[in-house]
Amino acid sequence: MNTGKTLFAQIMDFLPWKTFHRIVARHGGDKGVRALTCAEQFRAMAFAQLTYRESLRDIEACLLAQSAKLYHMGFRAPVARSTLADANESRDWRIWEAFASRLIMQARKLYMSEDLGLDLSNTVYALDSTTIDLCLSVFPWAHFRTTKAAVKMHTLLDLKGSIPSFIHVSDGKLHDVHALDLLELEPGAIYTMDRGYVDFARLHALHLAGAFFVTRAKSNMRWHRVYSVPTDRTTGVICDQRIALDGFYTRQEYPAQLRRVRFNDPETGKTLIFLTNQMTLPATTICALYKNRWQVELFFKWIKQHLRIKRFFGTSENAVKTQIWIAVSVYVLVAIIKKKLQLDASLYTLLQILSVTLFEKMPLQQAFPASECILPQGVPRNQLNLFTI
Repeated sequence: MNTGKTLFAQIMDFLPWKTFHRIVARHGGDKGVRALTCAEQFRAMAFAQLTYRESLRDIEACLLAQSAKLYHMGFRAPVARSTLADANESRDWRIWEAFASRLIMQARKLYMSEDLGLDLSNTVYALDSTTIDLCLSVFPWAHFRTTKAAVKMHTLLDLKGSIPSFIHVSDGKLHDVHALDLLELEPGAIYTMDRGYVDFARLHALHLAGAFFVTRAKSNMRWHRVYSVPTDRTTGVICDQRIALDGFYTRQEYPAQLRRVRFNDPETGKTLIFLTNQMTLPATTICALYKNRWQVELFFKWIKQHLRIKRFFGTSENAVKTQIWIAVSVYVLVAIIKKKLQLDASLYTLLQILSVTLFEKMPLQQAFPASECILPQGVPRNQLNLFTI
């Protein structure tokens, strides 16, 4: 095992660099570049994510303080903040989108056998968006309201591993429901979403594609009961009904029957009403599916807290999207490392440890507590355990 590499260099070794260079060549990212290649740009921005840097000056100063180790981190020379700013402004953000998509594919394969605890063979997704507020005078392209600017991250999260399978970055004005038009619908998959996505024409298109949805009913929905299924109220399920829509437009947009499940949440005491086109699963599973949707809310909370996407290093649309997509790449990369090294620690713990050890020269597995890491075969296990002395 090579201990001459810094932890940062070992982390970068998990990336598919051949694929990266093909993507860069496709978009002409390194054409005419002399000072900072796309690979070095990615490393500098990934360093900023992993060590919680807040500005370009911050990145420059921290890397310069470790100038003796820059070559071993993959940098040919110290990174100037002006050069990094120009790269973020001018290099096509679609390079980073394509690379993040490749990492997402790799991560989803690793996590596809994860158990959701629902005894389902279907892929389960959670669809939602989060708004990142910006200053209108600094980001005039990100239209949201008369006096505010914002960007939105529309995210489809694969609940196995909490890996985003689809992300679309838009200005703040794009309504959530339009994200349904951008998805490549997967037959047999289950899409969970909140009431903001209730558009019966779009939901019927999802139904015709052979996919399933679980959402909440709006209070003003007009409908009538076709028949009811017996329920066990001790589970919290008050009623399980097949319904048809009565609204003049809604019954044309969704002519098929729907399933309506009324559930009393014992934890909060609230009564929730779910709508779905999945007619065979138990009503309790429908309720559990919607509860699992909250993983996407936790995903948004996590990336806002731990990745650098609330303070942007540039003001153009290209620079903002570049930073968001590299942030997503870092999130997925840490998830890949967690799975490949069979680490029990949370992503939060992994990032906290990496943020203070990136320049250390040790095997990557040794950076984490022994109880949270399964070492590969062949690694010596005869070191003393401090906690047994």
